[in-house]
Amino acid sequence: MRRTKRERQRMLKATIEENPFITDEELAEKFSVSIQTIRLDRLELSIPELRERIKHVAEKSFVDKVKSLPIEEVIGEIIDIEPDQSAISIFDVKKEHVFKRNQIARGHHLFAQANSLAVAVINDELALTAKANIRFTRQVKENERVVAKAKVKGVNENGRTIVEVNSYVGQELVFSGEFEMYRSNIAKKDGVENENSN
Repeated sequence: MRRTKRERQRMLKATIEENPFITDEELAEKFSVSIQTIRLDRLELSIPELRERIKHVAEKSFVDKVKSLPIEEVIGEIIDIEPDQSAISIFDVKKEHVFKRNQIARGHHLFAQANSLAVAVINDELALTAKANIRFTRQVKENERVVAKAKVKGVNENGRTIVEVNSYVGQELVFSGEFEMYRSNIAKKDGVENENSN
């Protein structure tokens, strides 16, 4: 069923308001039109491109929440964070992140995204990675978007905070890691996190 242009644009606007992080490609697929059509619709509706929408949301909400490192040092862009609970970042794989001969992303970029998110989610001035157990589950190619999701699992017997990070392209898991984080304020936590550990 073909929609009218007006109807499509109305639905497009509503979709972006609901999920500001949706890509033009995903919108084109959702509305069964070309990416060019989506871009023209956005232009007519004065909706900025994804990168600008993300920047706007991030600048508004995350600068004060991230204590452990300057927000510009996070690899990828944080789109959601609840200190000492969870965080999400996105990383767009570009030409400079891949091997020239096969356009596969270099692993250290995926690790850096996950590791910096594990650091950022720690609500402390000093957070360092003590240990990491990681697994790459599928190759990531140029122009793919990696969404990393960090979850604080609790505190282990060494008093270190455990952060689990899973990274996805679409619905597909591409990287998983468990990060053991040292933090300077663990003594001040009074074992609160132990209540959350499984």
